[in-house]
Amino acid sequence: MAPYESDDNATAADVEELRSARRRKAARYVVPATVVGIAAATIGLVPALADSGDPDLPKISAQELIEKIAASDVQQLSGTVKITTDLGLPDLGGLESSLGSAAGPSGSGDGSSADPSTKLTELASGTHTLRVAADGEDRQKVSLLENAAEYSLIHNGKDVWGYDSKSNSVFHTTASESDGKQKEELPATPKDLAEEALKAADKTTSVTVDGSAQVAGRDAYRLVIKPKDEGSTVGQITVAVDSKTGLPLKFTLTPASGGSAVVDAGFTQVSFAKPAASTFDFTPPKGAKVEEGDAAKAPERSERSEHPEGFGKGSADEPGKGGPEGLNVIGDGWDSIATFDTGGQGVPSGSEVGGDVGGFLDSLGDKVSGKFGEGTVFKTRLINALITDDGKVYVGAVTKDALVKAADAAK
Repeated sequence: MAPYESDDNATAADVEELRSARRRKAARYVVPATVVGIAAATIGLVPALADSGDPDLPKISAQELIEKIAASDVQQLSGTVKITTDLGLPDLGGLESSLGSAAGPSGSGDGSSADPSTKLTELASGTHTLRVAADGEDRQKVSLLENAAEYSLIHNGKDVWGYDSKSNSVFHTTASESDGKQKEELPATPKDLAEEALKAADKTTSVTVDGSAQVAGRDAYRLVIKPKDEGSTVGQITVAVDSKTGLPLKFTLTPASGGSAVVDAGFTQVSFAKPAASTFDFTPPKGAKVEEGDAAKAPERSERSEHPEGFGKGSADEPGKGGPEGLNVIGDGWDSIATFDTGGQGVPSGSEVGGDVGGFLDSLGDKVSGKFGEGTVFKTRLINALITDDGKVYVGAVTKDALVKAADAAK
């Protein structure tokens, strides 16, 4: 049986070829897990807006377009990208002030403001502009532009640097040596996002080609990935694929609930010329505070990172591997729900906490009940999580009703 259904009869071998190609081709952002942190889940959303006008391109099937993505071997590129992320989280408002003293002047707690695990969380909401450059597996650079300041993450050979110009802070570590361990990859283009989406494709998914578009002045095909499961919060994913190189140039994820995209990521400008070697040079500025990271203590890449949302079939086969102890996965495809037991009590209500923090909790959560007892569903436009009063957690890109049904079935 094909791994997903498509009007063009794309096969399981096509997706497998894409996965194999991902491991051996394309410009990869290789950094140790200590540097990745939350950045692995956010900076992977390197983005941009499409140009107007639909180019007249030769017809292509979904199978052929997937094969084109798999065959893409872009080793050098540079460009400007734009990312807009809208998870529908409430405005933190006074909560930021309440927590500000605990976070410290830099807003990043005790850690360096140049550490990617704290700095790049900013990409999880709002609209941001970045500059990206890559020259093979050993040299990459991503810069986050913020008003008069700039944050850069640079990988050049064995060195990985993070630099925050606003605080004149530097974070430094070294990339893992080739000692047989799989290197950590930092998703940094719409290509990475497209491949992650295709990993979730199975018989519950429709994959089709829907016309053409222009992105960053380049002609592209539109690949549409759409879940058939009614319980999924994902409406559809649209990927603009460069007609010449096969490189995904734009990634848009719209929720089943409608409205604006949850993630809109695409190049506004792109060049496939070899970047100047000086692009990846970095020397800490005079007077900068340098924090050294410890790559040796980086957690190994787990099998679950090969699946969307950080959990999937690997976790279901080996409960607890690479995540909280006792982690298991209910269902498959787009309706997958990760579940584990915290071994403690559920979350307190907003009235119990009080103040701005309590109001924030109430704005996020809905009280629910069922055979499992009572609990709270914390919701965004994409990922929802049910935490029962006895400490069990159910989380996935599924509706509130799907979480309650899963919790009831587990009793």
